[in-house]
Amino acid sequence: MVHGWGLHGGIWDPLVPLLEPCFRVTRVDLPGHGRSAWRGQADLDATADAVLAVAPSAAAWLGWSLGGLVAAQAALAAPDRVRQLVLLASTPSFVRRPGWQSAMLPALLDTFAADLEADYSGTLNRFLSLQVRGSEDGSAVLRTLRAKLLEHGEPALSALRAYLAVLRSTDLRDRLSTFRCPVLLLMGERDTLVPAAAGRQAAQLIPGARLQVIADAGHAPFLVHPRAVATALQGFLQPLNTPCAGQGHG
Repeated sequence: MVHGWGLHGGIWDPLVPLLEPCFRVTRVDLPGHGRSAWRGQADLDATADAVLAVAPSAAAWLGWSLGGLVAAQAALAAPDRVRQLVLLASTPSFVRRPGWQSAMLPALLDTFAADLEADYSGTLNRFLSLQVRGSEDGSAVLRTLRAKLLEHGEPALSALRAYLAVLRSTDLRDRLSTFRCPVLLLMGERDTLVPAAAGRQAAQLIPGARLQVIADAGHAPFLVHPRAVATALQGFLQPLNTPCAGQGHG
């Protein structure tokens, strides 16, 4: 399980207990986040390599938001290590480009990058606020995100700066057709940061991809609708794993 920008593996707390009866769950902190040290992994390739270095030898990967880019890159770089791929509220391009309009305006991320230098804490909080727009019970989701944000200390400024650049520059659309594993695109119906339409477009570019939209969910569906997300994950993952009967493997 790979989290999003500015957070850490603890953000998955509402979802993990619902998965552990069926799967062995591994959570990672991205470099410079949570308990993971920052060693200058400033691009997507280096970040995926860092996560691959600590991930199980073969597993289903779940990546949320920025974590979806990392998980996708891991699947492309080491297809023997990623048996199944779930991209949760993630997209091959987080900003608008020709032929890709279901995304943020590039200027929005540019503004966050500039503000980060002047107001570290305020910018983090504004980015969290952006993530809950459209969410059912958005105020509760925002409280959860803010409570988790500094649970293991502040994320490294260099990491935050680097990963905003990754979100701004990455465009994996041309590589989506080369995935060798089954792919599930799991989107929030009311997500304004990564619209469900981006998932529909991406699904058309990935042979055999499955698309599922969580009703009434925003950018962090697993916080408000953890059971719906767990059900979707179990339905996708179990056909290729030992059927769930109490404690299983994943």
